[in-house]
Amino acid sequence: MPADVADWLHRRTFGPPFPSATELLEHKGGTTVSVVVPALDEEATVGQVVLAVVDVLVAKGLVDEVLVVDSGSTDATGSVAAEAGARVVHASEVLPGWPTNGKGAAVWRGVAAATGDVIVLLDADLDPFDPDWVVRLLTPVLTDPAISLVKAAADRPLTVEGVLHPRSGGRVTELVARPLLGLLWPELSGLVQPLSGEICIRRSLFERLPVTTGYGLEIGMLLDAHRIAGLDAIAQADLGERRHRHHPDRALGRMASAVVQAVLERLTEEGALAPDRVRSRDLVQFLRDDDGQLQPSAVAVELERLPPLSSLPAYREARA
Repeated sequence: MPADVADWLHRRTFGPPFPSATELLEHKGGTTVSVVVPALDEEATVGQVVLAVVDVLVAKGLVDEVLVVDSGSTDATGSVAAEAGARVVHASEVLPGWPTNGKGAAVWRGVAAATGDVIVLLDADLDPFDPDWVVRLLTPVLTDPAISLVKAAADRPLTVEGVLHPRSGGRVTELVARPLLGLLWPELSGLVQPLSGEICIRRSLFERLPVTTGYGLEIGMLLDAHRIAGLDAIAQADLGERRHRHHPDRALGRMASAVVQAVLERLTEEGALAPDRVRSRDLVQFLRDDDGQLQPSAVAVELERLPPLSSLPAYREARA
């Protein structure tokens, strides 16, 4: 392992024992904290995520608000979140006129609508969910002013047909993101979960970042934060174990394509790749038809870029 990666791991990986929520309050001072949860058709799980944060962390004063961004759910996601204690905003009503599709657009709008100086991003489908994860994500930022972005580090078991496979999750991370970082940004190879959706970030950094929609959000945020704030502004917090849904291979292929595209976009911006080198955004996959013949199926994996919030007059006026 390169010496710089080993040094970063030693200084910027936060693990047990973590302070309690009450102990962390001593470091919070006048800093305000918002938990932002992007959600689309997550009525089954969003309530438990919101309620746990409200009952434990809002009640203790460590978190100041929980905001759920409803991206056009067709189920009761919004009402369930509101009943659990969240402030609910609809993506289409925040900064209208910009793309609204995908998690990146919801996160971008959620930070714009939130009030906190520090933002904790949580996925709405966390099951089981432990509110102590928020404490762990907040610890580096609230105890070290030099840290501006915290990524979750966790074991990711995979459940397939009811069988738990330890450490088998995060296939796009292991097969795509980690090799790309190791080859192109080796100083970032110490991140355990570079694509994790559990993130803590200072508003002052987020509002300077362009935001990639779709599955390019997390890798784009990491690379842009590294470019703007530097490696030492990035840390990771050990959450223990984080379970997630099983996605079929075809869906994982689309995720992987988005991650690669986001990386190639950054290389283009750095001048390391010709602007016209990416010639297609179509991903061709294959299925067998009823006669057993292989048939191609093409899907367009389109990423969009949302501008830094600080560049928008409407945002600056709202924050003034």
